[in-house]
Amino acid sequence: MYKIWFEKAVPADFRQMFAPLAEGISPGERAASDPYHRLEEAHAVVAGGLVYDAAALERGQRLLIVARSGVGYDKVDIPAASARAIAVANAPDAPTVSTAEHAITLMLTVARSVKRVENALNRMLKSGTRSNIWGDYVALELRGKRLGLVGLGRIGGHVSAIARAIGMTVAAYDPHISAERFAELGVTRAATLAALLGSADIVSLHLPLNAETAKLMNAERFAQMKAGAVFINVSRGGHVDEAALAAALDSGRLFGAGLDVTDPEPPLAGSPLLGRDNVVITPHIASATVAGRQRLLRHALEQALQVLRGERPPHLLNPEVWQAVRARWEANGG
Repeated sequence: MYKIWFEKAVPADFRQMFAPLAEGISPGERAASDPYHRLEEAHAVVAGGLVYDAAALERGQRLLIVARSGVGYDKVDIPAASARAIAVANAPDAPTVSTAEHAITLMLTVARSVKRVENALNRMLKSGTRSNIWGDYVALELRGKRLGLVGLGRIGGHVSAIARAIGMTVAAYDPHISAERFAELGVTRAATLAALLGSADIVSLHLPLNAETAKLMNAERFAQMKAGAVFINVSRGGHVDEAALAAALDSGRLFGAGLDVTDPEPPLAGSPLLGRDNVVITPHIASATVAGRQRLLRHALEQALQVLRGERPPHLLNPEVWQAVRARWEANGG
């Protein structure tokens, strides 16, 4: 019987998916001292928040696949996995709806100054004095505003649909997406990132983290943004130079920011982004709705099981090693 390794307790609701082909295992009580406990026994991994570098993968001598329960795969060393003939797959469809809805939630929360007005109300109630909250309230209406998406993949595309439904116009910068897809989504194609940033009332990031996109939003890029714009990031904290973001907020260049991701995660106690009325931070929970969690786990587990059956998973990130993975599967008895 194959063994599928989970970072946390084996989810009882999903056991029927892998029985009798495989058994679920996890670090159990040893998780605190050795989060990779029992990885040596595993033929497949359902990967969540842990890092799978060369050292971790070396422990998993039997591994055939690392299946990410999410769209991001920056915590998996794909070259190290490929060198060991281990397939790596992600679940790009699973977090789309929940993450897109969270991006819109952050836009509305920041634009409507929810945090600022809540803090003002609390101060008034604690002091026992009346203040003109209504008169001092400054907020943005999104209808008619221009949303600029950096990345127009699955999540960006769903965000664009919601934004257009509430009356926003949408533009995007994504050189990897076809003109036909832009037209299908009703999204204007920006020729350059600078052009997008300079024209958008709200900028929202929806792209993978890699060498090309690390610290993409730096001091130069924030200076290119339209004065009074809102900045949203539900992708990866590594996309943003947080000191530059804080400076853009301090200068009044930006109206506010909504972040589901930071660098590091969670943010350090001394982060210059904490404690601001115009910054809303959530701890990387955009995809963690009840339905979203189930989809993430199911899609990752389905691909792990496909490999254990000798089938190629649909979202293989290192397809060049598939024949070697298949050969290892056959050598293991299929």
